[in-house]
Amino acid sequence: MTADDPGTAPTSDAADKPDDEATGPEDEGPDQGDEAPAGPDGPLAIRLEQLILGADRRYTPFQAARSAGVSMDLAARFWRAMGFADIGQVKALTEADVLALRRLAGLVEAGLLSEAMAVQVARSTGQTTARLADWQIDSFLEGLTEPADTGLTRTEITYPLVELLLPELEEFLVYVWRRQLAAATGRVVQAQDDAEMVDRRLAVGFADLVGFTRLTRRLEEEELGELVEAFETTCADLVAAHGGRLIKTLGDEVLFSADDAGIAAEIGLRLIETMTHDETMPELRVGIAFGTVTTRMGDVFGTTVNLASRLTSIAPKDTVLVDEAFAEELGRTGEAPVSEADAAAAEKAAREGTGEAPPSYRFALQPMWQRPVRGLGVIEPWLLRRRS
Repeated sequence: MTADDPGTAPTSDAADKPDDEATGPEDEGPDQGDEAPAGPDGPLAIRLEQLILGADRRYTPFQAARSAGVSMDLAARFWRAMGFADIGQVKALTEADVLALRRLAGLVEAGLLSEAMAVQVARSTGQTTARLADWQIDSFLEGLTEPADTGLTRTEITYPLVELLLPELEEFLVYVWRRQLAAATGRVVQAQDDAEMVDRRLAVGFADLVGFTRLTRRLEEEELGELVEAFETTCADLVAAHGGRLIKTLGDEVLFSADDAGIAAEIGLRLIETMTHDETMPELRVGIAFGTVTTRMGDVFGTTVNLASRLTSIAPKDTVLVDEAFAEELGRTGEAPVSEADAAAAEKAAREGTGEAPPSYRFALQPMWQRPVRGLGVIEPWLLRRRS
């Protein structure tokens, strides 16, 4: 890494040195060093960095750590957790970097976070925002700049475009984060006990495009990108609209969850129905399982997740397969009959005028073949359908 790289992090080269060795002439203050602030005619990358960060490069990593009152080792751990590379001891950090270090360290000193948790906060925030930043740059600089129309190069357009978008995107990011934080907090406080906050019973589903590998060989890169974007957008909209949560997207596959089996069943069937009516999309298969799930940094883990993945891999095209626990949960909540024989008997009794209302089921379940699944033993999938 060079000093011109805006995505940089401190290194712990000086972590174990005594103060009189670690502090040399170059460390006497923020105005010393090999990186001078760039003027209006400086390199575009540095001017863009100053615009976005709102400050000049003033500190080496050691100076930033010392100014924040944290050890060099802890500062390096925070920066690496956020996804930034080591840069040695060049002058590349700003007042905002010092403030961020001071805030994280302050939470640890106050006992609000452990050191390990503070590193997790840095890592989860860095991973999430890195992907967001990459997407925004790809979208805005590729989609919103047309040099041929303006007579300017894309490089010349970048600075004024970022200058216009930055304050609006910043406000919108904070708004969405607060909304998501409120929703996540609401889910946690509704948990019945402390254990349920971490190990919760959820419906977890995968939706997977069939034959995606063959498509990658047949389609041009741009066409493939458009297909993946359309698939992810459709899935994200459907999952959100029906009360689920999109955990992550993996190109040809999405992972979602729901607190309620009925919500997950509706999402799975809607995905199949929507993709079936889109001629540009390949076939889809969905697998859903219900059970205890461990949540960590916005992701989900455990046997239930593994089972949902296995169900997806064995599901026929354009179908939804669920596990036995999911089928039982739908029966318990009255979303599907425990057995078709019982449902038929109840409907017959209602038709013959017993005075009882016929049961109202949204879904139907058909037991499929039992089969061994590596690591999970023998499972019995159920085919999920809408009840006519």
